[in-house]
Amino acid sequence: MTRPIRLGMLTPSSNTTLEPVTTAMLAALPTVSVHFSRFRVTEIALTGDAMAQFDDRPILAAAELLAHAKVDVIAWNGTSSGWLGFDADTSLCERIQAATGIRATTSMLALNQVLAETGVRRFGLVTPYIDAVQQRIVANYAVLGITCDPERHLGIQDNFAFCETSADTIAGMVRAVAAAKPDAIGIICTNLNAAPLVAALERQTGIPIYDTIATVVWKSLKLAGIDPARVTGWGRLFSL
Repeated sequence: MTRPIRLGMLTPSSNTTLEPVTTAMLAALPTVSVHFSRFRVTEIALTGDAMAQFDDRPILAAAELLAHAKVDVIAWNGTSSGWLGFDADTSLCERIQAATGIRATTSMLALNQVLAETGVRRFGLVTPYIDAVQQRIVANYAVLGITCDPERHLGIQDNFAFCETSADTIAGMVRAVAAAKPDAIGIICTNLNAAPLVAALERQTGIPIYDTIATVVWKSLKLAGIDPARVTGWGRLFSL
């Protein structure tokens, strides 16, 4: 009998998108289940209070609760290192593994692995964030030698509100970015309901599109020893 695989996801408290989307992605894998633990995140900005939401202590407490379920992987299903700096996610994974003994990953580290492996240098960026956050993400990618040009963002700060963005708005931003022919497009935010649109938008644009809910599922499956290609209908990422 095949051993069940359990994936643990650290979830922003005001996020209502990543849980149903992640569950739908994994629906065709009967031996894989996904389990969620929340910590407080209500706004995305560069203020002291907003940045403090990503202090390691509540995140590690949520990770330890997932460890009680004996999950095979613990993943931060969020994009905060996009503006905090990618080293923040590297350190977080190290602390999670030290505290729980369980392998860890994040949406952004998984995305950056994909960009490195596929040689992306010109990256189309789609987010719902405010100007200051978007500019910080662009600057952090520049350090990696990746130009985020073109880009589109919505100027929203309330984390819950991201989930209310319509499919038409998301698709419109992706198409606008695709018109400039970047090497790939990233949809960075795990409370945008973008992942279900990716396969169709890739067919329309001919450009790989990497959604950050999808990237963390892709990497979590790899860490758990499951071939991501078993996930079908969710875009090119899962065939890498």
